[in-house]
Amino acid sequence: MKAVIQRVLESKVEVDGKVVGQIGQGLNILVGVEKGDTEEDVKKLVNKIVNLRIFEDYNGKMNLSLLDINGEALVISQFTLAGNVKKGRRPSFDNAEKPEKAKQLYEKFVKEVSKLVKTETGIFAADMKVYILNDGPVTFIIDSKEL
Repeated sequence: MKAVIQRVLESKVEVDGKVVGQIGQGLNILVGVEKGDTEEDVKKLVNKIVNLRIFEDYNGKMNLSLLDINGEALVISQFTLAGNVKKGRRPSFDNAEKPEKAKQLYEKFVKEVSKLVKTETGIFAADMKVYILNDGPVTFIIDSKEL
């Protein structure tokens, strides 16, 4: 399971011109589910993300977590994170999990994050427009297989 997290001052996601999720200060989290991912991957990823000290303290040092600042999360499904661009010019999505299982794990991820912080979402498999006011910018790519 992969995630791209971006520290934001605010973020929102629209589907068909309608805002379906919106947050203030916190993290914009793009989540991709790969073949072989399990609920254990969800737990590892959630734990890492909410506890990662990437928000500035009073001294301007990255020393605070999403939990420490009582930040919010906007979680958006993004199967293209499972894409492979090593060969040719067209990405391969052979490693992306089938939609049914991917949706289950994505929803489990959202449920676990929402137990810890205010959480908004996009709509799984929808064509979404994401608006991000980056803070920094501060962006990290996290792979549950590396945790």
